[in-house]
Amino acid sequence: MQHFLFKYFPILKTLKEYNLSKLKADAISGSTVGVVLIPQGMAYAVIAGLPPIYGLYAGLVPLLIYPLLGTSRHISIGPVAIDMLILAAALGFLAGNDPAEKVTLAVMIAAMTGTFQVVMGFMKLGVVFNLFSRPVISGFTIAAPIIIIASQLGTLLKIDIPNSQFIHEIAYHVFQQIGNIHWPSFGLSVFFILFLVLMRRYYSKLPESVILVAATILVVSFISVSQWGIQQVGAIPVGLPEFDLPPFDTDMIRELAPNAFTLSLIQFMTIASLSKSFARKHSYTVNPNQELVAIGASNIMGSLFQSLPVSSSFTRSAIAEQGGAETSLNNVFAAILILFTLLFLTPLFEILPEPLLGAIIVVSVSSLVDIKELRFLINTKRRDAMVAFITFVSVLTIGIQEGIIIGLVSSVIALLLKMSKPTVAELGLLPGTRDFKNRERFSEAQPIPGVLILRVDAAFSFMNAEFFKNYILEKSMTDEDAPKYVIIDGTTIGDLDVSAMDSLLMIIETLNKEGIELYISGLIGPVRDVLRKSDISTFVKSNRFFNTVHDGVRAALKKQDEQDQGSRLKEYMEICA
Repeated sequence: MQHFLFKYFPILKTLKEYNLSKLKADAISGSTVGVVLIPQGMAYAVIAGLPPIYGLYAGLVPLLIYPLLGTSRHISIGPVAIDMLILAAALGFLAGNDPAEKVTLAVMIAAMTGTFQVVMGFMKLGVVFNLFSRPVISGFTIAAPIIIIASQLGTLLKIDIPNSQFIHEIAYHVFQQIGNIHWPSFGLSVFFILFLVLMRRYYSKLPESVILVAATILVVSFISVSQWGIQQVGAIPVGLPEFDLPPFDTDMIRELAPNAFTLSLIQFMTIASLSKSFARKHSYTVNPNQELVAIGASNIMGSLFQSLPVSSSFTRSAIAEQGGAETSLNNVFAAILILFTLLFLTPLFEILPEPLLGAIIVVSVSSLVDIKELRFLINTKRRDAMVAFITFVSVLTIGIQEGIIIGLVSSVIALLLKMSKPTVAELGLLPGTRDFKNRERFSEAQPIPGVLILRVDAAFSFMNAEFFKNYILEKSMTDEDAPKYVIIDGTTIGDLDVSAMDSLLMIIETLNKEGIELYISGLIGPVRDVLRKSDISTFVKSNRFFNTVHDGVRAALKKQDEQDQGSRLKEYMEICA
């Protein structure tokens, strides 16, 4: 029983080892995160098209739940810009411009997202994270901030732009409304953005958004910006969110399920990668499946108190780490500050100019546009760069959920293309050794007269069986210098299916008719077992299998010497020595 509790409630182990030093560190880091979360949470709720207060609600209950179940010491939970963009896409399609309906659907999506995550966690489906290859993640995370920034143009310019996830639609409406730009709002927006950018550049250790909010509240308390037509946040409810069960509507659940499932995977992608990064840096371990349960439970319990979907924040988690967070309880101290704000401080934020929230969003998400990542993919693997580009363009033009799916499909197609035409290397002997290397990469690698040595760098399957057959036959049956022996280095063949065995059988029969013998070396046990139980065993006797390429070459040269009265084996051994 104790083992069960410690396994599924990591907070017990945390409390067992807790002390005054850790309490102080968590209190400082958590309070710092809480100060940053207040303006960020309000701003991120605006991305989803919801009143700012719901961003604060999302910074309360979920932050109290995650430490009970989470295994990461540094993750900071709360509303995240990219999640709000996905939420906005769902709400805009299903709720239109009805604020009350948007709130209801947002809470339902939070509950459904959490349910998906908890179920996946208990079913140990953390491996689902592997569906999101690095190029897909890169393409999405580069496109999403651009959409978020574009979505704030209406606020920054005070023009009427429909809530859309499509860049071309936003650009069209901005162009149509170019003559209606409210210049005082635009000027104030530029000032806020420049302030945040310069603070981030020259005083990066200071919470720039907190300083700007505090200074703006002070100034606006004495100078009314409404006289210039600048929109303000307006009334914000005082007090805690009420307990309320999300409505159970089967039709609506079916409508929301695709968005909730996409969001559950995106959130897990974020929290898994971020928690592993901190764990590696600070030498502790995290459990991906337990993280699914933790973030899922945070979303479910939060939805009971009007919370938006929550995930781990890159920015606030980094602040928690820099602040010296020792355990996940730093989230509790951030929640305490949000609690205090909801009870006593919300009236202060009512006078904030709306361009301030837009500026905070723009500067916060601009750092996510990682051009270096795209450049890295282009320089290292063009195929991966193409997948990232397809995902990027699809998310921008077709839609977030659709773009992610297209990215996943393109990633799978790229993998299948790679599998269907993998690398086959022609090997040569490195003088003075018994090692055989790719002749294209090692100029000193020498061919063995009469022996063709090939290495297959992939599993031998139906995907590539025809390619391998054609390649091997073409290489081994040339008009000039045709080899008498073909040796396949099977050390990199991890699997062999029925289609591949048929092709291998055809290769053997064709080579035998041409007087060419096929040897296979270095096969792992499971692949050898498959061969021995198949029809190929009739053609490939036990003396055609070898542990190493060297053994196969020796056998081939010895057989040639017996037939031709030559000394090829002796010459080969001298080169090896």
